[in-house]
Amino acid sequence: MKIGFVISLTGALLLGTSWGNYGDHTSKRPCRPGFSESFYTVFVSRDILEGQSILKDTTVSSGRVKFDDCQGNQRVGFESSDPNFSVRTDGSIYTEHEVAGLSEPVQFMVTAKRPPNMQIWETTVKLALAGQTTPFPSLVKLIGKENTPPESDPQLSVTLFPWKQQLSSNGLRRRKRDWVIPPINVPENSRGPFPQMLVRIRSDQDRETLIRYSITGVGADQPPMEVFSIDPVAGKMFVTKPLDREERASYHLRAHAVDMNGIKVENPIDLYIYVIDMNDNRPEFHNQVYNGSVDEGSKPGSYVMKVTANDADDDTTANGMVRYRILSQSPHSPIPNMFTINSETGDIVTVAAGLDREKVSQYTVIIQATDMEGNLNFGLSNTATAIISVTDVNDNPPELTASTFSGEVPENRVNIVVANLTVIDRDQPHTANWNAVYRIVSGDPSGHFTIRTDPITNDGMVTVVKPVDYEMNRAFMLTVTVSNQAPLANGIQSSFQSTAGVTISVMDANEAPFFPSNPKQIRFEEGVPAGTTLTTFAANDPDRFMQQTIRYSKLSDPANWLNINATNGQIITTAVLDRESIYVKNNIYEATFLAADNGFPPASGTGTLQIYLIDVNDNSPELLPKEAQICEKINTNSINITASDSDVEPNVGPFVFELPSSPPSVRRNWTISRLNGDYVQLSLHIQYLESGVYDVPIIVSDSGNPTMSNKSIIKVKVCPCDENGDCTTIGAVAAAGLGTGAIIAILICIIILLTMVLLFVVWMKRREKERQTKQLLIDPEDDVRDNILKYDEEGGGEEDQDYDLSQLQQPESLDHIISKPPGIRRVDERPVVAESQYPIRPVVPHPGDIGDFINEGLRAADNDPTAPPYDSLLVFDYEGSGSTAGSVSSLNSSSTGDQDYDYLNDWGPRFKKLADMYGGGDED
Repeated sequence: MKIGFVISLTGALLLGTSWGNYGDHTSKRPCRPGFSESFYTVFVSRDILEGQSILKDTTVSSGRVKFDDCQGNQRVGFESSDPNFSVRTDGSIYTEHEVAGLSEPVQFMVTAKRPPNMQIWETTVKLALAGQTTPFPSLVKLIGKENTPPESDPQLSVTLFPWKQQLSSNGLRRRKRDWVIPPINVPENSRGPFPQMLVRIRSDQDRETLIRYSITGVGADQPPMEVFSIDPVAGKMFVTKPLDREERASYHLRAHAVDMNGIKVENPIDLYIYVIDMNDNRPEFHNQVYNGSVDEGSKPGSYVMKVTANDADDDTTANGMVRYRILSQSPHSPIPNMFTINSETGDIVTVAAGLDREKVSQYTVIIQATDMEGNLNFGLSNTATAIISVTDVNDNPPELTASTFSGEVPENRVNIVVANLTVIDRDQPHTANWNAVYRIVSGDPSGHFTIRTDPITNDGMVTVVKPVDYEMNRAFMLTVTVSNQAPLANGIQSSFQSTAGVTISVMDANEAPFFPSNPKQIRFEEGVPAGTTLTTFAANDPDRFMQQTIRYSKLSDPANWLNINATNGQIITTAVLDRESIYVKNNIYEATFLAADNGFPPASGTGTLQIYLIDVNDNSPELLPKEAQICEKINTNSINITASDSDVEPNVGPFVFELPSSPPSVRRNWTISRLNGDYVQLSLHIQYLESGVYDVPIIVSDSGNPTMSNKSIIKVKVCPCDENGDCTTIGAVAAAGLGTGAIIAILICIIILLTMVLLFVVWMKRREKERQTKQLLIDPEDDVRDNILKYDEEGGGEEDQDYDLSQLQQPESLDHIISKPPGIRRVDERPVVAESQYPIRPVVPHPGDIGDFINEGLRAADNDPTAPPYDSLLVFDYEGSGSTAGSVSSLNSSSTGDQDYDYLNDWGPRFKKLADMYGGGDED
């Protein structure tokens, strides 16, 4: 059976310690949120546990935990640490599951939470069966059919373990009630002496056996350890050192009783030690300096800011209850107490009116927080500073510094400042309450002026946005108003804007002359002769109050057809106007003229004259095309012919085409047929016309009035055609006037020319191959064109020469020469075969490559048996087939006597050097 019950709660007295009251609160005690008791002991009758339900009796005030959050408990929620029990919103406790009986006391925590900051309050609830003993029976109230009186009271300083339920042969014996152990309260910061006894625990079985007592839990055998200790024999529990509630507010220990063998003789007892708070902590502000603001002119009671201080002491006691007050205010204007503070919440509000930012923009307020509910005699205090800024509101309209302002403006000038308006505004600068907005309310209907605000000085700058004309307005009288960008605050009696007058004088300036009609257009027929007066292109001077003259000149006249009178602007032609000129665009000819006055400084203006030229029929049509070709047989093809005319409608087409009557062969060979108004076809009139080029005259006439005609010649090539009607190549040539023989000759010449080109290419490739196989005499990097050649070096004479003269003698045997393979020989060897003619040497070197010329000369010298036996290359001009002097190789050396070289003198100047060396007889 599921059993539900509502439990009556009552507070238990503290063991060894009583609650103390700070201050006298009997008459008017302030509300402190929390449970009414920190520990509830609850007895439940046995009959209720056996099935009797008292849910109908939940309205009894003692059937619930008592809690008050000082705000009506509207958002408070309760929680139980034991899942078997729950707490309703009104504090009533009921069971969640079926409970068969309570063999042992049940203890759990009840927690109250309140959003939004989820502040937590806790209390302890202990359940036991009615009939068990309690140390304070007078404070226990039972709920059931009858109240069971408790047994006699034990000693206050001794706590007995609950007796076990014992069975006898006769059945269940009466069981003594368990001790109800209230929490043990220990004041923090106790001065001792230590260890200090808190309670004594004793088992009623210590008469029969020796008992050993011990405690476990945080503060005993768990960190922080050795805070509490117990005498294992006497069962006395001690606190060993001062406790600090701010470090730990409560301890939960368990007392154990075992015999000498370590066997448990009693169930463990829960011991709750609560540390009683002492006022040992000052209130601490969250910030040392708080910043707040309030609008100037605020009414009394206006919210300014909030300051908050926390006290580490218990806030459910006077030790942690903080109260606020204002110590000082600076400055004292307009009164010393402009602000007040809510002593409990820390909210600062205004007390009196009179906040004026223009007089005092900031206040410094010293705030004091005191615990003990603000008792200055016993409480601890701390201070903080509140900086209160007075926020500006638009309570001061702008004021113009003068009632009238003046300025002047040149005519025809824009974007210049002509007057400066100054204003005074006592509101905070560079805010919407201070920024000035200027408006022109009258005196400028055409919108010539505007007023811009200087962002730095707040002055109004009267600026010209539309040019003014001195001849139209010599002065302006403006009415100007100024107001703030933000609207004026409520309750301000003065006007929200200020008004002033602005006089602006216009200064006359020399203005440029202007042409009333610009551009000016006139119409004339083309062909107007030179000297014709076309029009008068005159300009006006806007300066009516100045006596000035205007002079005219020509700026642009592309065809140089016009001239202008310098004084009156009359336009006269200097040449015939031709519509077909390249300077005429869309029948319009444009010229530009300048008009300048004699003012100071001079001013000038330009004007454009447009002459629309009306077309006359003054151009003959031209035949198109000029050349064409046609097949030599009739009805094969024809030629489309049209005409072009430089004139325009109606002096152009439709055109009239006709063949002249002379010569008669024209009409005999050709005929014209009309296609449309602009095109005709020219075709053969006879069956066959021999190939060739024919000049066909055609007369073309336009449709103008009077009509213009032109006789044009079209060159027609008549040629034989293929099956498609196209001229063949041979036919085209034949049509050019060449006969068959001439055509064959041309083809033969083309073949010969191609053959010669082919042979030349082959010869060039062979020559290039020879050049690559023969080593160059001069390295390409040492090109003779890039070096200095010295030709006048003659050496040091005979003493410097080291010649082997034996090389000039006839060799004894020619076998080594005969056995040599054909090819290049030494130049000092005499050929054994008949001497050939000198090899042909190039006369003029190729202008493109001097290296080729040197290579040709080298090859000729190598193949020349008559070349001298020198190491250097000597090239001489070719002088004929031979020489009467013979060859030097004919000189022989004698082994038996001296050789006579006198005959060398007869060989000419070439051998003079040898004659001087070896001729002349014996030496002296």
